[in-house]
Amino acid sequence: MELKPYQQKVIQDISLFLEFLQREKNIENAFQAFWFNHPETPLMPLGGTAVEPYKNNIPNVPNICVKVPTAGGKTFIACNSLKPIFDSFDSCQFKAVVWLVPSITILEQTVKNLKNPDHPYRQKLNSHFGNRVEILEKDALLQGCGFNPTAVRENLIIMVLSFDSLRARDPDSRKIFQENGYLISFSELLGHEKDISLGEVLRFLNPVVIVDESHRATGELSIEMLTRLNPSFILDLTATPRENSNIICFVDSLELKKENMVKLPVVVYNCQNKAE
Repeated sequence: MELKPYQQKVIQDISLFLEFLQREKNIENAFQAFWFNHPETPLMPLGGTAVEPYKNNIPNVPNICVKVPTAGGKTFIACNSLKPIFDSFDSCQFKAVVWLVPSITILEQTVKNLKNPDHPYRQKLNSHFGNRVEILEKDALLQGCGFNPTAVRENLIIMVLSFDSLRARDPDSRKIFQENGYLISFSELLGHEKDISLGEVLRFLNPVVIVDESHRATGELSIEMLTRLNPSFILDLTATPRENSNIICFVDSLELKKENMVKLPVVVYNCQNKAE
């Protein structure tokens, strides 16, 4: 499966922002330069720009948002975005991704599709990363199953987690941030052998973070959750961006209609007259 034209435009916009980020060496300046040079920059009357300044939600971490309507293929866009993102980094950067989702249902569906070698998502990842791709859930990470220094050096590691599993006040998150003997293999990378936790390893890997349905991760706990990951880059995907979003691409619903991707609504109502 190839990108639809509007999806290709999203990837081009992400790549353009990354180019400005490499050139400017400053997130705020890169965001401003991106919109100043973008052919679709919305302009106010009298020539002023309607684009708001960059919001530094996570200090010193690029955090951009793509607005894509429901059924617009956000997951496929995310899969295609990883190559240009990692290509913009230094070659020594670990290819680690924390993929955050808002619910267990979405988590299970995302993991199922990313693991399936016949699914377009996994096929695109395999194509971009030379078939060296591992998809891991929380339990596998906590037990060190397929998660070790060799794996993170040689593969693209996508760790699919729920928002709640990382929020500090959730009891389940304690497992991620408590000492874990299964992860002792990371002691050489970390430079010590005591109190190694999954949370510490994630911070060390400096992961790219994909936030699915990012409008559901904007509160104080969510900002704390993202900060604790020590991300190198954050890509928000949502149909309804919040006020603190740094939007770099808008996909209009009409674009989905052109590609026959709009789902027809089903209206259910009670008929009082059997003849109706």
